[in-house]
Amino acid sequence: MASDGPVTIAYYYRTKWGAHDEFVGLFDRNHWPILRKQLAEGRFLDVTASKPRFHGDGRADWDFLVTITYRDWAAVEEHSDAEIARRLYPDQATFKADEQRRFSLLEAHWDVVLEPHALPER
Repeated sequence: MASDGPVTIAYYYRTKWGAHDEFVGLFDRNHWPILRKQLAEGRFLDVTASKPRFHGDGRADWDFLVTITYRDWAAVEEHSDAEIARRLYPDQATFKADEQRRFSLLEAHWDVVLEPHALPER
């Protein structure tokens, strides 16, 4: 993996049965503003969120996916989330309780660093 170019990481979440809407609501209210700030500051080049349209085949490996493209590997290793959260959320006790609640709604969470694969010409 090249360390001087963009790095994309997929963050997969599987929520407990019945907790999906609450998880996404907490994500949108508490975590998205932190990600949006990092987009504005140039640490991230892109952030997307997705969820399956249908229930699928029943395996339910994941039900919420966030993909972040970082500026470079140094941006991946930078840890500015806590500092941004302190600026955005003066009531840290409420913010931390909400974040603890958000993660308590999960059955699983995993991160996958994606490596680009150039497809051959025709």
